[in-house]
Amino acid sequence: MLRNINPILSPELLYALRAMGHGDEIVISDANFPGSSTGPECIRADGSSASEMLEAVLSVMPLDEFVPNPAITMQVVDDPDAIPDAVADFQNIINRSADNPAKIDTLERFAFYERAAQAFVIVQTGERRLYGNIILKKGVVR
Repeated sequence: MLRNINPILSPELLYALRAMGHGDEIVISDANFPGSSTGPECIRADGSSASEMLEAVLSVMPLDEFVPNPAITMQVVDDPDAIPDAVADFQNIINRSADNPAKIDTLERFAFYERAAQAFVIVQTGERRLYGNIILKKGVVR
């Protein structure tokens, strides 16, 4: 155990977050996301929601302040302007917890999968809400 580290950040996840460099991306996904087959290492966090994981990750990792879209979610199929409950929750967490709050951008479903395939790591949570997926770009620790 460590002090001041959210306990849902597993040793494997802490290692990945520390190994990531500026500009690397992490995917926090829901339970339906094809995490194991997408490409990057997939760390399982079945006992946590995507919102809990987002808050935990943002407690130790800054968002990139040099890009216009350091947080990206998947668009709802056939309704790209919809804001799912999970995404509204993500925006509230970013507004409250990120050291560089940013408006969440969106990508079409298959473009999101392609972007996720290039990520440093995927954290697959037990999130049951649909569209509970977010890509975060790591910023500089000052």
